[in-house]
Amino acid sequence: MKYLSVNKESEPVTLKSAVFRNIAEDGGLYMPVTLPRMPDSFFRELPGKEIRDTAFEVISRFLKAEVPVSVIKEITREVFDFPVPLVQIYDNVYTLELFHGPTMAFKDFGARFMSRLMEYFNRGGRSVMKVIVATSGDTGSAVAAGFSGIPGVEVYVLFPRGRVSPLQQKQITTWGGNINAISIEGSFDDCQKLARRALADSDLNKGFTITSANSINLARLIPQSVYYFHAVAGLGEGGGAPCFSVPCGNLGNITAGMMAGKMGLRTGRFIAATNSNDTLPEYCRTASFSPRKPVSTISNAMDVGDPSNFPRLLQLSGNEHKVFCNAVWSSSFTDKQTLDAIIRVRDDTGYIMDPHGAVAFLGLEKYLKESGRGEVGIFLETAHPAKFTESLKGIADRIEMPPQLQMVIGREEKFTVLDNDWGSLKDYLMGST
Repeated sequence: MKYLSVNKESEPVTLKSAVFRNIAEDGGLYMPVTLPRMPDSFFRELPGKEIRDTAFEVISRFLKAEVPVSVIKEITREVFDFPVPLVQIYDNVYTLELFHGPTMAFKDFGARFMSRLMEYFNRGGRSVMKVIVATSGDTGSAVAAGFSGIPGVEVYVLFPRGRVSPLQQKQITTWGGNINAISIEGSFDDCQKLARRALADSDLNKGFTITSANSINLARLIPQSVYYFHAVAGLGEGGGAPCFSVPCGNLGNITAGMMAGKMGLRTGRFIAATNSNDTLPEYCRTASFSPRKPVSTISNAMDVGDPSNFPRLLQLSGNEHKVFCNAVWSSSFTDKQTLDAIIRVRDDTGYIMDPHGAVAFLGLEKYLKESGRGEVGIFLETAHPAKFTESLKGIADRIEMPPQLQMVIGREEKFTVLDNDWGSLKDYLMGST
């Protein structure tokens, strides 16, 4: 299988090249030239299948030309080793809990898969590999956990100062070793711009292997497509084609879902639910994609004003606004609406959503009401609510702190503070080995 820039102005490359380059010479992100179609037999056998077995079958379609089957099996068994329950909330509303991994966020799937795939591809490599990642919350901790202790790899986690929750910051800054935490005086988009500049810098690329762990890296999206198949399997035979509501920031998660649809998974419409950073809903309304400065919200992992994966989403829709809007429905919600939804669902059912999942719930609720079709809907719970105790004070005070989070509370933080300045970051990266 070959991989091609969404701009289609550079040559197709191997998966290994796409994973390490991230961005093609023409400035575009990589996608498979053709997405593989899963056979009918796969879907007949899907209900009741364990997620790691589903993962092996799906991921093999992308990797088998370059990675031995035995390695693929080992990777999928290591990555998909925690439960992914589908929980019924109301009659036709379910949530897929993606937060039962090591850092209690959905990004554990992509980060762990990427670390193991990169480790395999980098065996025998002669230069130090520097992995750069910008985070608005959960990506940094997942990448830190996934790459911690991997020989020959240095990880640099850029996070916006004062814009992640205290617990999220602890998860980023208490690793040490090969994990370097860098607090940037700016927004997530500022961190993302700095990370992309590092990927393109000629001096860094001469001395090191430079790559990204953000969702611009296709290796993040491939494993995330798996849990959409698993969700449909959880509905059982005759479960129909559910619509999925995804809390959206950088748009990697919903891109993975649409990839699953192109691979043959029967789904309804995808719902792109955002907080007040409403770049995507505005595109759906106006056909104009207009990035803007992000604003801070309680669903901080979604505070993105210029989502990187938009070109991939557009390509999956044939680069047509009308086609895109037929596949994706989008709406934005305020912090007040988010908190009100958490309280309402808690009082109705006893279930406590985190702020990101609550935005996805609101998107699903609004869509189902407007469509009036009686569809089954699944919204994604992407992080454990205990990670947001400051935002949920008085709402979820009795929520139990999981062991994965308890273990970091007493750890000492270690991080470097840098201005939003490329020269300062470059000097740091060049001098750190």
